[in-house]
Amino acid sequence: MDHFADRLRAAPQSRLQRGAAAEALALARHLARWTQSVEEPGAQAREMPDAGMFAAADQILVAAHDLALVLESEDQVSEAVGLVEEARKRAGV
Repeated sequence: MDHFADRLRAAPQSRLQRGAAAEALALARHLARWTQSVEEPGAQAREMPDAGMFAAADQILVAAHDLALVLESEDQVSEAVGLVEEARKRAGV
């Protein structure tokens, strides 16, 4: 996760605009919904706001760290790591 965030921070604005920031935001939103579903089962999910392309790295870090606090098994950790890696590849960073 930290590597992905660092790569986003170092990415040129043009790459962020071509989809890397949107991919990061989509990942952050997914991780945040996952956390919410564990913390508040059955509650209506709240959507992480779009804080702009330059905040995308911070948003994925916050969402991932929140999720790490509620994961209950190694399988869940592996799934989360896989999601991050897939998003990093799609983002092209």
